[in-house]
Amino acid sequence: MTWRFGDGIVTEFCFAIVGAVGTFRRPPNKPPIMNLLAAIVSKIFGHATPAAPAPQSIPATAAATPAVAEPAAPTPPAPVVDVTAILDDLASKNSEKLDWRKSIVDLLKLVGMESSLSARKELAAELHFPGDTGDSAAMNVWLHKEVIKKLAANGGKVPAELLD
Repeated sequence: MTWRFGDGIVTEFCFAIVGAVGTFRRPPNKPPIMNLLAAIVSKIFGHATPAAPAPQSIPATAAATPAVAEPAAPTPPAPVVDVTAILDDLASKNSEKLDWRKSIVDLLKLVGMESSLSARKELAAELHFPGDTGDSAAMNVWLHKEVIKKLAANGGKVPAELLD
């Protein structure tokens, strides 16, 4: 069983061999394990203002006729999120001068995420970095490009020069 309490997780576990019952409390400085890329996307896309859906009216003739099986209309595409506008806005409000267009560290800081080397190594593992994580400069460049590509692939509008 697992219970959430504020900043940690408490889990009851049993050892069948010795019949012991104990509790494990995740340290408060360790956030719950989650998908880091999803967190980045969520933090950026969460700042987007959703477009108002277009009202759907039913023509009077359609309401008067019995329902006829028609092919389902294609699902409208998800709204495009202007990543550049969101991140530029966040950067303008930040006291630090963060260059999110060139630095994965600055991009992570800008969205309020941990930017330490260990956090970046976790992100590199999640995104399947093909190089040596000991070469942090190469890893950082790859991470930045990969995160920008993933943002674009998930409905984000990013400048073409960042996708190269």
